[in-house]
Amino acid sequence: MSAPRRVERHAFIVGVRPERREEYLRLHRDVWPQVEQTLRDAHITNYSIFIVGDLLFAYYEYVGDDHAADLARVAGDPVTREWWTHTDPCQIRVVEERDAGALWQPLEEIWHLA
Repeated sequence: MSAPRRVERHAFIVGVRPERREEYLRLHRDVWPQVEQTLRDAHITNYSIFIVGDLLFAYYEYVGDDHAADLARVAGDPVTREWWTHTDPCQIRVVEERDAGALWQPLEEIWHLA
């Protein structure tokens, strides 16, 4: 019997520009298949983005062995980079930067019911 996979939970927040909210929602009604596959190939699962007002909350689980390397693979994918040229202009930072330069700011997990 193999050992259960270690799951890392990651959560982030960012604002959506009010004037581009509908554009952002439209984009996510039809996410490009290659973008989704790149995330799957990078061991990212259970990825969800929620919205309340103009605040976006994203959550995913990582089940690989090298999160940084897998994120670099995602960032290196030309289709994903093209996707970001459409989604990034819709977003704006809404909290003090915890991760300098990042648009989506990571949240610290303080509790988890297993």
